[in-house]
Amino acid sequence: MNFLARFLLKKLLHLFLLLLTVSLLTFILVSLSPIDPIEAYVSAAERLYLTPDQRESIAQHWGLDRPMFARFFLWLGQLLQGNLGESMTYHQSVSAAIAERFQASLMLMAMAWLLSGVFGVFLGILAGAKEGSLLDQTIRLYAYTLASAPTFWIALVLLILFSVMLQVTPTCCATPPGVLLKDVTIWQRFHHLLLPALALSLIGVASIALHTREKLIEILHSNYAVFAYAQGETKTGVILHHGLRNIALPAITLQFASLSELFGGSVLAENVFGYPGLGDATTQAALRSDVPLLVGIVFFSAIFVFVGNTIADLSYQIVDPRIRIERFTR
Repeated sequence: MNFLARFLLKKLLHLFLLLLTVSLLTFILVSLSPIDPIEAYVSAAERLYLTPDQRESIAQHWGLDRPMFARFFLWLGQLLQGNLGESMTYHQSVSAAIAERFQASLMLMAMAWLLSGVFGVFLGILAGAKEGSLLDQTIRLYAYTLASAPTFWIALVLLILFSVMLQVTPTCCATPPGVLLKDVTIWQRFHHLLLPALALSLIGVASIALHTREKLIEILHSNYAVFAYAQGETKTGVILHHGLRNIALPAITLQFASLSELFGGSVLAENVFGYPGLGDATTQAALRSDVPLLVGIVFFSAIFVFVGNTIADLSYQIVDPRIRIERFTR
């Protein structure tokens, strides 16, 4: 229990330093952006007739007339009271804006995360078990090609193929045209999620398949595998009895480590498919220089990725009893 408490205390200290650093850096970078937040706040038509008094009034209302570090410490004080500020883009609290859009993004990322994990491990096992065969070469070619392809390019190719040419999936959005989100059926929700989730999962599949293949080949050529073959064990038996547990550890590590890539990839995928999630909100916040919303999203994404990595650390000892928490607390 003492080791677990020390482990969690150390993790919380790292989380505090991480959040402070990313918040400060994000605040500085967005504040130094060449985008004028006042011009981004008003429409193009209103911009033509915007008077200096109106500019000053908008700046005072949103606190843009104060120095950058004064605004940061004001935001920090609000944060200590549980308030992330108000979004200039959506005219609602940052907490409400993030919560509303994260519900849509969570389903998208969960589906992509599961698809990449299941198919990545499956393809890695097939390639490792058939080392040097045509199937192995095909899977490696697929993995290397996708690993070097950007998410937005994959999303565009899938959109042209399935939505424009074959017309079997929607071209955009989370709901059919004219239907509110609360009125959509489960099938309609899944239908609109399928293509963005597939685009987001393909890159994760590639990295997990390649690492699983390498680990399985190493196991199949190990001394204990040779000893098992000598006792009459088949290759399938060696994979089932010795391979799966050993390839599970790197697969879990990669799967949880991919949360940051998944979060970043969702920004591009949601923009290509017009999906109204957290990635789309990130783009809007950056284009409108909405500092409170952008800092809030970065703050939230850092916590999200940190929790994923901590779960991966804690799951090691379940998969492999040789790994103890003491190792992390040294």
